[in-house]
Amino acid sequence: MSCQLRLRVLRQCTPALALAVSLLAGRGAQAQAPAGTVEPVHRVANAAAAQTQQPTQVAARIAEPAAGAPFDLEQKPGEHPLMPALRVAQEGVQHIDADIKDYSAIMYKQERIDGELQEQEVAFVKVRHQPFSVHMFFLSPNKGRECLYVAGPNGEKGVLHARDSGFRKKLGVFELDPDGRLAMAGQKYPISKLGIRNLTTELIDVASKDINFGECEVRTLQTTIGTATDKRPVTVIEVVHPTPRKNFRFHKAQVFIDNELRVPIRYAAYLWPQNPGEEPPLEEAYTYLNLKVNNGFTDADFDRTKNVELFKN
Repeated sequence: MSCQLRLRVLRQCTPALALAVSLLAGRGAQAQAPAGTVEPVHRVANAAAAQTQQPTQVAARIAEPAAGAPFDLEQKPGEHPLMPALRVAQEGVQHIDADIKDYSAIMYKQERIDGELQEQEVAFVKVRHQPFSVHMFFLSPNKGRECLYVAGPNGEKGVLHARDSGFRKKLGVFELDPDGRLAMAGQKYPISKLGIRNLTTELIDVASKDINFGECEVRTLQTTIGTATDKRPVTVIEVVHPTPRKNFRFHKAQVFIDNELRVPIRYAAYLWPQNPGEEPPLEEAYTYLNLKVNNGFTDADFDRTKNVELFKN
């Protein structure tokens, strides 16, 4: 049964189920950038071969490689070209665990579900690492949607609290299994996988598998990313698998690491183009802008009974 058909069947059950299904589900077509962002222009290191990439509603310009990069990305003799990036990612997790307790950000998310690129979602997020806690307030396309998730003290799976926007808001807050069919409708990953730490550990997992194979091209670039009024210097690690193989998840992936905060703030992966000369289609992209770390979030910030701002009428 297709995703769209499954959603239609569920929506015929009850209004409550319709809310739960639509709450986290994406919808097709490309979203417009929120006010203040700039359409991106990606440029390869060789300016003569520069081409505009598929829009992702995030400002980014890749420039010529610059000297003095803040990360050690030098490939050692005889090692796989992914090893320097893998070491940087491993160091990033150690840095997050030691120095970043929580953060807030504007998150941009776009995913391809069942072969269809969904509309970009934008949300204000608050994340705490221990216990893992997430609050999301959607800014577009359905402003006012809200989600809250808190894991157990030892990482046990928690309950997803979710409320829709618009006229469905009156139906109230629903409690869902974060891995269940309703919560996962229109989503690639559960809310328990959200955030920069989970993104970094996923990159480590992928790279650890890819180093067992060849056909891998890696390059690094210096650029800035952000809105017109808030640009962040970043190091870009671009990985390309020229030939489709069953052991590769993507054709091209780009990781943007904030040079000051030393964490990834954007990840974008592209599939192989169907025809030679075509742009690679976007598979998934996650961007965290206006990132503010160590805000001192407490249990009360993620407790519906104590924080009157959560699911506020």
